[in-house]
Amino acid sequence: MAVTQQLARIPAEYLDSCRQSANTSPDGDPLWDPPSVDVLDLDWAPFLLERVCELGGLDDVHRDVLRQALDGYTAIDLAFLNTHPHAIGPFGPDPTALSAAQVARLAELLGQIDFPALLAALPTDEAEAASLIGNGADKIVGGSKKYLLGHFNAMREFYRGASQRQLLVVLWWD
Repeated sequence: MAVTQQLARIPAEYLDSCRQSANTSPDGDPLWDPPSVDVLDLDWAPFLLERVCELGGLDDVHRDVLRQALDGYTAIDLAFLNTHPHAIGPFGPDPTALSAAQVARLAELLGQIDFPALLAALPTDEAEAASLIGNGADKIVGGSKKYLLGHFNAMREFYRGASQRQLLVVLWWD
C-alpha cells in the first residue's frame, strides 16, 4: 500500500462531533468519515510540487504558502484522530489542520501562483526536467509536468472550495 497525502475539508462542527465521538466511544472511535467529494488525495505530489517551486524561482512568501497548504498547522488538537485502532494517519506524521481563516488566506495566495510558468522554467525535455525535480519524478507515467500541474490545480481548487464554504482543512498521510 502506497502512503499518500490526504486532505479533507470539513466544517468545524464536524470536527467537534468527531472529537465528541472519540471521547464517548469505549475504543476512541471518532467516526471520521468525511464525504469523498470533500477529500483530496495528493498522492506523492507534495515534495515534487515544492521542488518545482524552488527550481522555478517562486518567491519565499508563496513557497511558504505552498508549504503551509501541504503541512498544515499543529495548533488545532487532532490527537483524537491519531489514536489506535482508529488513527487516520498511521503511516506518517500526526494529522494537522488549518482553520477557516487560514484556509481563506492560503486559497487567495495559492491563486496567485502561476504554476505553468514555474514548469516552463524547467528544461523542455521531460527526462531532464524529471531528473532536476528528483524524488522519483522520472518514474511518473505520462510525465512529471502533466502530473504536477494536475495535482497543483486540484489542490488550488480544493482550497478555493474550502474557502468559499468557510471550512477547515485536515491533512494527513495514509
